[in-house]
Amino acid sequence: MPPPETMFCAQQIKIPPELPDILKQFTKAAIRTQPHDILQWAAAYFSALSKGEPLPVKERFEMPLPTEETEGGLTPGLLKILHKQFSPQGMVNVAELKEKWKHLCLPEEQLNTILQLGNFGEEAEWMKILALGCSVLGKSLLSSMKHACEIITRDPEGGAASVPFETFSFLYSYLASIDGEIPEEKTEAFLQRIKEQADQQTGMVLLRNFLT
Repeated sequence: MPPPETMFCAQQIKIPPELPDILKQFTKAAIRTQPHDILQWAAAYFSALSKGEPLPVKERFEMPLPTEETEGGLTPGLLKILHKQFSPQGMVNVAELKEKWKHLCLPEEQLNTILQLGNFGEEAEWMKILALGCSVLGKSLLSSMKHACEIITRDPEGGAASVPFETFSFLYSYLASIDGEIPEEKTEAFLQRIKEQADQQTGMVLLRNFLT
C-alpha cells in the first residue's frame, strides 16, 4: 500500500514572497503574447527572466493579421520582440537567431526563407533580417517600410512612428535591391524627396511622408 499523504498546516508551508507577483506577470505575459506552444515559450520566458535578458513578450495583445497565410506565422508584435532582443548586437549569430525564433513558436521554414533570401552565412546584420521580416508582413515595399517604422520607432503607439532618415534610407535601399525590379535612379529620387521632408523634421521620417 502507498504511504499515507503527509498533511501540512498553513504555518508549515512557506511561500516565497516574490512568487505571486512572478506568476501574475507570467500569466499576463502569456495572455498578451498568445504562444502556440506554451511550454516551449514558458521555458524561454523564465530563462530570459533569470538572465536579465529581454523577455519574449508582446507589448500588447495582437489580433491575427488578415494576410497571415498560416497559423502561427510571423506578426509585427513577434518581430518587435526579436528586434528588442537583437538590435543592440548589430550583428547576430544565425544559430542564436534560430533558437530565439523557435522560442516564439514560429515556423522554421519561414526563417529559412528569410535567410536564403538574404544569402546569410553564420552571422547576419540584424537590420537586414528585420527588413526581410517586414517584407514577409508587407504586400509591397511601402507597406513593408510602414511595418519597419512602427517596429523601430520610439514614439508611443499610434504616434507618427518616426525613424531617423539614415535608418529609413538603409532599409528602403536594401529592400529595393532585394526586389531587383526597382531602378536605382528611382530609388535615389524617392529617397531624395524623403530626405527633403526629413530635413524639416529634425532628420526624422514620418509615416505620412511616404504613405500619402
